[in-house]
Amino acid sequence: MKRISKISAIVLTKNEEAGLGNTLENLKDFEDVIVVDSLSEDRTLEIAVNHGARVVHFEWNSEYPKKKQWSLENANPLNEWILLLDADEFPTASLINELVDLQYSIESSSHGAFDINLLYRFAGRYLRHGHVVTKRSLLHIDRASFPVINDLDAPGIREVEGHYQPETAFKIGKLRNRLIHDDRDPVSSWFARHNRYSDWEAHLRLNQRLRKEIASKRTFKGRMFDMLPLKPILFFGYAFILRGGFLDGRAGMDYALALSAYYWQIGVKYRELVGLAESEI
Repeated sequence: MKRISKISAIVLTKNEEAGLGNTLENLKDFEDVIVVDSLSEDRTLEIAVNHGARVVHFEWNSEYPKKKQWSLENANPLNEWILLLDADEFPTASLINELVDLQYSIESSSHGAFDINLLYRFAGRYLRHGHVVTKRSLLHIDRASFPVINDLDAPGIREVEGHYQPETAFKIGKLRNRLIHDDRDPVSSWFARHNRYSDWEAHLRLNQRLRKEIASKRTFKGRMFDMLPLKPILFFGYAFILRGGFLDGRAGMDYALALSAYYWQIGVKYRELVGLAESEI
């Protein structure tokens, strides 16, 4: 029986009763599973306990550290290596096998973190082509950390760190297999979340120093994309055509259009903020 005893899993939750049980079932090979919960009002805690997870309560104080870094500092995992997950993320069977094999050599490695590609579910379908999100999700608790960003007055993203990666001065590896991002929420909730995210991104654009600071925390692919003009058009061409999103059919087109609209939304909100700022001069 395969077991992962040298890597702990931390799952971040807030009112996640719809999908948490499935996530925890897919983490059953981990001996140490911790749910860090933000005052859930549904059955999240009951589900976590029923699946044998240890629950740690988090209440944000409107300061840093935010939830991901706070979890690394306060969840008291049994291991130095952490697989840090959102409540709708879990490893594929092939990634479990990779972690089983990796867990012993990782203890003596000189790495600080490992990047993992996501297999994304959108509108009820897994997207095997098109744009691929990469997350730095496997972290050494003492070698990797989320940076403090001067965004506490920014709208849209509050208690959880924004769209940037944890930092490490050590080597960064890349795992071969994927995490599943099993977004089971209705598409309307995807648009609602990205409406909030675009508020945050537009605020960053207004503050060029802060924008450059956060861009430096992203992957190389993310940094290059941040520099491009005409993002909505270029992203659609990249995701749907160059990356083969069309092979996922209508769902692939919908996802490419949705993300293109997200980048368009950021631009519209940024131009509005610029106009408001100029009118006050």
